[in-house]
Amino acid sequence: MNRKAKIRLIMYDILGIVLSGVIFFVPIYFLLITSFKNVKEAYRMELSFPEQLNIIENFKEVLSVQNGIVLRAFLNSFIITAFAVTGLVLVCSMAGFVIQRRKNKLTGLWNMVILVGLMVPPAIVPTIWVLNSLNIYGTIPSMILLEIAFFFPFSTLMYKGFMKTIPRELDEAAILDGCGRIRLFFQIIFPLLRPVNITIIVLTTVFIYGDFMNPLYFLPGPRNATVQLTLFNFIGQYSSEWNLLFADVVMVTIPPLILYLFLNKRIIRGMVAGSLKE
Repeated sequence: MNRKAKIRLIMYDILGIVLSGVIFFVPIYFLLITSFKNVKEAYRMELSFPEQLNIIENFKEVLSVQNGIVLRAFLNSFIITAFAVTGLVLVCSMAGFVIQRRKNKLTGLWNMVILVGLMVPPAIVPTIWVLNSLNIYGTIPSMILLEIAFFFPFSTLMYKGFMKTIPRELDEAAILDGCGRIRLFFQIIFPLLRPVNITIIVLTTVFIYGDFMNPLYFLPGPRNATVQLTLFNFIGQYSSEWNLLFADVVMVTIPPLILYLFLNKRIIRGMVAGSLKE
């Protein structure tokens, strides 16, 4: 490679870095700056720095609106996310283990059912009818079960793919030593699933925590508000408090952002390991 080609390659790299900065960092800058402004400055939707910072005032007002509905929404989102993710890890890991290890006539059927679950979108009206029939519509437990059902196909396929990297000889050796099926899974197989467990936990946590449509349809009422639904509190028919809206967005974004930044490498490692073939 001659000198001109090297210089051209360096210029392309610099251009890529600049474009990436514009695409990713400008919206973040706009989000933060707007959350620090007052109502009039935020209404202009400009990238200019505010004349006076209203950081404490804006975030304090967001937390106090409607008797602290934002704090209650954080608690509801935490409960839904924690129980749904725990259920997904337990149920999907066992399902992936059984589907990958057993080779019979029903294995192909189960694989097809899981793939259909990935391709077919959930139906809102029939789901509400089922929840009403069970007398659990509009409750947090029903929302937990729905989130588990929605992410079950994806999580099961991830676990099934990762199970291929665990040799069957490990199962056979444990059974010969007198290990039962439940003990085999939880004491031998499950500890080996740490990479894919972290991947599933982080990905589903981000999606469930940031879910907007499902709580909107299946979890009505101010007492059941989740963090994403609190954005409606600052948008009105005739006026909108953009500074408070953006401050709420900043508060909602921080928890999954921190989780993703700390576990980014482990997420990639788990997804790559789950894509290996036998």
